[in-house]
Amino acid sequence: MHVDMDAFFASVELMSRPELRGLPVIVGRGSGRGVVVAATYEARRFGVHSAMPVAQARRLCPSAVMIEPHHAAYAAVSAEVMAILADITPVVEQVSIDEAFLDLTGALARLGPAAGIGQSIRRSVNERFTITCSVGIGRSKSVAKIASKLAKPDGLVEVPAERTLAFLRPLPMSELWGLGPKTAAVLAGLGLATIGDLADAPDAMVVRAVGQAQAAHLLALARGHDDAPVVTRRAEKSIGAEETFAHDLRWGDDLRREVLRMADKAAHRLRRSGLMCATVSIKLRTADFKTFTRSRSLPAPIDRTKAINEVAQALVAGLGPGRGSVRLVGVRLENLVKRSGRPVQPTLDLGSDDDSGVDRVADQIRRRFGDGSITSGTLLP
Repeated sequence: MHVDMDAFFASVELMSRPELRGLPVIVGRGSGRGVVVAATYEARRFGVHSAMPVAQARRLCPSAVMIEPHHAAYAAVSAEVMAILADITPVVEQVSIDEAFLDLTGALARLGPAAGIGQSIRRSVNERFTITCSVGIGRSKSVAKIASKLAKPDGLVEVPAERTLAFLRPLPMSELWGLGPKTAAVLAGLGLATIGDLADAPDAMVVRAVGQAQAAHLLALARGHDDAPVVTRRAEKSIGAEETFAHDLRWGDDLRREVLRMADKAAHRLRRSGLMCATVSIKLRTADFKTFTRSRSLPAPIDRTKAINEVAQALVAGLGPGRGSVRLVGVRLENLVKRSGRPVQPTLDLGSDDDSGVDRVADQIRRRFGDGSITSGTLLP
């Protein structure tokens, strides 16, 4: 599966300015020699596109609303979108701030058909951020990538494995993933217009035109052969959960409940990844936008929700209620190690109650029925 956010930077800006929805909007620095960072689809209809000089974009679409970019906001939303994808499968390859590949092999058995998973992702992203994404599904990364492009904006295209060649052949050769404009021009000079034309071309002719290595790669893609795996590019250094609330939280029960909620989410993601943590960190942002972080290193790695929550609650309590009301709460688990499968010696300061069975059953219920299917009674209204 390939998930690609629609007009991502512009969509994030419209989250805080919903009155601009449906209007041509350009994100970019309007002064000096600025370039377009993003544009809504309404602006794109005038020919505006990213990397275009802002002055040219203004000439093409003088009625467009200009917005300065806010890259921190894009990174924050991106991280939360990737967390949604990681709830589907741990095998996620983020290829840019607004797109990722997912290997659904392990998810199909517990979550059902791929198209249903894709619609669930689109719904979750839209409900959480009021922005849209497009999803492509195929038997390979290259087919999924092409499918998501054809699904734009705000759509889903699934290519069944047995329909792969029929899907690819009539498409313009320019749709082939990874085909640059110079190489495309060379192949077009040979009379090749569609992916099917390239698939049918004699190997020797294509090799003479673009070289052995590139010819082998492009011919394989055109003929539906692509075994490139979805690769998680780096080992996870931390796992966490955080949320900014619509209304500020008071110190006391409200704050303790949200710390538990974030600890529960982070602990579930930790166990799902087969990891344990040796450090628990918390992050609070107060109503005046001051951010406080605290962390604690543990005598032994843990993965139990109860133990993680106890550490997080103690860290928050150590800050004291004099900080003011709270608008953001986060719990992050660091210094990760693989779970060995051997029992971990409980420590006195984290308690000795073995509640791992509770966590195990809760995780099984979530895998089968979704993250919202079970929660702590403390978190119920």
